[in-house]
Amino acid sequence: MNRPRCARFLPCLLLAFAAGSAAAFDVAPWPPPAPEGSAQPNLTLAPDGRLWLSWIERRDGGGHRLRLAAYDAAGEWRAPATVAEGRDWFVNWADFPAVAALPDGSLWAHTLVKSAEATYAYDVKLHRSADGGASWSGPVTVHDDGTHTEHGFVSLWPWSHDRIAVAWLDGRATAGGHQHNHPATAGGGGAMQLRAAVFDADLSKRVEWPLDLSTCDCCQTAAAVTARGPVLAYRGRAQGEVRDILVTRHEDGDWTTPAKVHDDGWVMPACPVNGPALAARGEDVWVAWYTAAGGPPAIRLAHSRDAGDRFGPMREVARGGEVLGRVALAAAADGVWLAWLQEQHGRQTLWLARFSADLTRELARGKIADVAGRGRGTGFPRLALREGVAHLVWTEIVDGVPRLRGARVRAD
Repeated sequence: MNRPRCARFLPCLLLAFAAGSAAAFDVAPWPPPAPEGSAQPNLTLAPDGRLWLSWIERRDGGGHRLRLAAYDAAGEWRAPATVAEGRDWFVNWADFPAVAALPDGSLWAHTLVKSAEATYAYDVKLHRSADGGASWSGPVTVHDDGTHTEHGFVSLWPWSHDRIAVAWLDGRATAGGHQHNHPATAGGGGAMQLRAAVFDADLSKRVEWPLDLSTCDCCQTAAAVTARGPVLAYRGRAQGEVRDILVTRHEDGDWTTPAKVHDDGWVMPACPVNGPALAARGEDVWVAWYTAAGGPPAIRLAHSRDAGDRFGPMREVARGGEVLGRVALAAAADGVWLAWLQEQHGRQTLWLARFSADLTRELARGKIADVAGRGRGTGFPRLALREGVAHLVWTEIVDGVPRLRGARVRAD
């Protein structure tokens, strides 16, 4: 970016906010309690109103650790805790841990651990805490196929008061024969699958389902819980390498046949590493996604009034060569908030927009911040809403070193 590094970074951050804020938003810095070198953040809102932030940081002497901290109802950060650590982790800009908080007060998290020397041979490990993150049980491996292939891009959500549900992309049929930035058919392996499972409080698996036997290799999955049960969104892989966004719902004891949110018809012979975002409130469901169907990249948004059974016409939020995607979505009482990244004047920028529930009206839009760094290292911004205030966190790269930045955004 050729941007000078500040001896005291906060004033520079404030200037970036002032320069990038939209008149429709009141933007304030929200510094995360993560040290320099941290990256791969994630946010989740707990039933008790606390926001949980997780991130990965490097250990002195090698390896990594997953850390998390709670932002309480009083607006204060609690002391960070360590979920797990190791020297054999798979650490990636697009495939990163998640944390979920259940109604019984338990916390659940997943990590990604290498299973063999191949680049994309790694397993999903599940961890549980019953004491607010002070101690953790596990890990247990989510899948039991025993193959040295890719398993990741996980979504976690509450299945019941004390049970967790997990969805992930599973490479057991690929024989390791694909690469993220090359055609998914390379090596002669089969396709990636979408699978889901439910775990009890003792970390035992109750049930597992194969949901789709041909999906995009390396796009994030997304989950939300509606008044009629959970909904999953992901990027499919249909005949002819069509990579459109699909949803499946769990109702009456089974999962529905995956259906397109919108018929983009995006033919893409390799994985775009840009999955959908999903939010729900009651029977309202919103899906946001990136596509390059029909020309320049675009971000699209669609709404369902019936818990994901059917989606109305998509709304195109942004379009052009500057659009990077990496979307995040959160539902509010009066609609939905959407965050994304795009290029502007040779640098990455973080944007936020608000829409009415039916998507017929755009209520606000603005640039929240200039993002230091370029390329993959800036990762995926995360978004959560609490009491009508949007909380954003993202990764910046300054002089080759990652760090987390955050903002609290109110609608004027």
